[in-house]
Amino acid sequence: MKARKDAYWSRWHEAYHEEFVKSIMPFWMDHGLDRKNGGVYTCLDRDGSLMDSTKSVWFQGRFGWMAAYAYNNVRRNKAWLEASKSCCEFLEKHCFDTDGRAFFEVTAEGVGLRKRRYVFSECFAAMAYAEYSLASGDKAWGKKALELFKRIRKFAANPKKWMPSKYEPCMEARGHSLTMILINVANVLKQISDDPVLDTQITESIEALVKYFIHPEFKALLETVGPNGEFIDTNAGRTINPGHCIETSWFLLDVAIDRKDEALKEIALKILDWSWGWGWDKKYGGIISFKDCRNLPPQCYEQDMKFWWPQCETIIATAYAYKLTGDEKYKERHRLVSEWTWKHMRDRKYPEWYGYLHRDGTVAQPAKGNIFKGPFHIPRMLVKTWLLTKGM
Repeated sequence: MKARKDAYWSRWHEAYHEEFVKSIMPFWMDHGLDRKNGGVYTCLDRDGSLMDSTKSVWFQGRFGWMAAYAYNNVRRNKAWLEASKSCCEFLEKHCFDTDGRAFFEVTAEGVGLRKRRYVFSECFAAMAYAEYSLASGDKAWGKKALELFKRIRKFAANPKKWMPSKYEPCMEARGHSLTMILINVANVLKQISDDPVLDTQITESIEALVKYFIHPEFKALLETVGPNGEFIDTNAGRTINPGHCIETSWFLLDVAIDRKDEALKEIALKILDWSWGWGWDKKYGGIISFKDCRNLPPQCYEQDMKFWWPQCETIIATAYAYKLTGDEKYKERHRLVSEWTWKHMRDRKYPEWYGYLHRDGTVAQPAKGNIFKGPFHIPRMLVKTWLLTKGM
């Protein structure tokens, strides 16, 4: 039995590495990296041709982090390090407005086009600065990362001033997204700083997840709740985003391992189990986009589509769960989602993967990138799970 287990994980371990170094990373280095203005383009067609030179600020940070993470964990490839530096410098020079908030979209040259209420652009920038600092040894970038992180906390602490409300004052709510992403951002920054604010943020986010967003009556982690965690019986309040919840589960596993916290590990596994139950499509396979916790028709138009990133988060989380528990159900789930993803999302003609599929796994549109899809979820999954399965 042991040899069979080893053979299974060894096969995937090799597949992750090969896909990363031969397909995903070359695609973005060859077609996405802007060697004239700095930073990265992400609006690329199936073959890598540029469809739109508008730059996603999210992805300046995301690829800045990813390229440095690959340098730190896969191979000391100087081109990857330079790509990370290019994204970090483009961010610092062009992507922040005079109020300290980041833009959401900029032109190829870095002229601000649009801002959004969310602070995700800032979060990804802080991650990029920290990982590049670790890779390059340049502590100035680590200092910038921590300063930006503290600025993000200031924005989050006073959302009425810094982040215009999504709803009118009569509708008060909490969102899951920022709560969970700050766990990951703080964890990345802990590599380059021992500032106690990082552990404080992680603890605060975990307490908020448990207190407000986990709803055992639905066996679900909800995306939107009332100020005190109240269930909001509307389309928005009933929304479950299985991929998002599964991503949260492995963020929590990272912390549980670091803190040697068995109780937190069990919470993370419970979220993973619940979210698999909501997300896995028993008819066609793959993780579905949205469900309603009362099993009413979801409002989101893409509710039954299969996007690239929930599959990636599930591959990471199931491998992680198996590594920590040895429970065969996680190996089986890993097999199901991995085989489905490899079959439907990998492009057999060109490098990189499709991102948008119909429920039955057929391609909805073949572009390899846009403002929201780019060099992050897929390469992160490949490297993270390659590291997890090493010697498994």
